[in-house]
Amino acid sequence: MSKFNILTNYKKLAELLENGTEFCAFDTETTGLNAEIGRIVEIGAVKFNKDGVSGTFGTLLDPLMPISPDASRVNHITDDMVRGKPSESEVIPRFMEFIGDAVLVAHNAPFDLRFVNAALERLSMPTLANTTVDTLRFTRQVFPDAGHWTLQSLALLLDVDSGNAHRALDDAFSCMKIFLSAVRKSSGQL
Repeated sequence: MSKFNILTNYKKLAELLENGTEFCAFDTETTGLNAEIGRIVEIGAVKFNKDGVSGTFGTLLDPLMPISPDASRVNHITDDMVRGKPSESEVIPRFMEFIGDAVLVAHNAPFDLRFVNAALERLSMPTLANTTVDTLRFTRQVFPDAGHWTLQSLALLLDVDSGNAHRALDDAFSCMKIFLSAVRKSSGQL
């Protein structure tokens, strides 16, 4: 599995945003926690730049395997909901086309990157080379007194409507809003 290109020079983010760089916040819901044996059951993404949202991507996937009860308890996605949905061989190439060369933004990014890269490897496609911002790391630096840095805790702290938590597209939107708040705070705009 490839190394991740995770950006930790957070001072550069405000500049990238101001220069019109395209970002893409994304999230995955999975059958379990292990990317080597698990599969993605839902993927959601929101592409944005300084002018706002330019596109969204979201779909359930049939993992062709059972979803663990623990995962279902968290994301409320059941085997019945994904049965007959498109497979990763249909969805992952469309997802890659959607993200293009955007800077990726994800909360606890290594988790999502491992699952996407495992799917790409199964499909004999190149793994992700996109620069990625991990909002978990970023917000720990920008909001050190938060106490909890889960996506839902940060959404509450920053008054971000988290929609349907633990569903991929809603979590991607939350991640985008939290990222933008963190960029503003780190650049002294808050």
